[in-house]
Amino acid sequence: MVKHPSRLLANTLGHIVYYAREMTKKAAHKKKLCIPSLKGHIWIEGSEGTFLGYGRVALLERIREYGSITEAAKSLEMPYRKAWLLIDSMNRQVPKPYVVTSAGGRKGGGTTVTPEGERAIAQFWKIHESFQKFIKSQAAAVGELFES
Repeated sequence: MVKHPSRLLANTLGHIVYYAREMTKKAAHKKKLCIPSLKGHIWIEGSEGTFLGYGRVALLERIREYGSITEAAKSLEMPYRKAWLLIDSMNRQVPKPYVVTSAGGRKGGGTTVTPEGERAIAQFWKIHESFQKFIKSQAAAVGELFES
């Protein structure tokens, strides 16, 4: 089945969600206009669904910073199990893992973001930046929806 080009764009760039403030009854009587804005989130889908997105990249960055899944999860106010499941999901979907762990010992274990993980972080931020530029470029078109 061939996807419609606009649907393909949405899957590629992420789902664009438009948020507009609703006018209250009082504001409607005063003919107060709502100020439109365009917002969106981007993520990359893989064989298991979400592969890489803002939250997963933040987790990778915190693992790089702390060298620990536990500390990274705490810093994001995320349960350890969820962090571990996100890492496991990413690692299963790529040929070389983004995160590796080492067993404890005298100084305890540790967790490292691999060079592949570092490249994924950098590439995600490049895509994210392009997506934000796209959102800004479409702001005028959204504004036209509210013109008389």
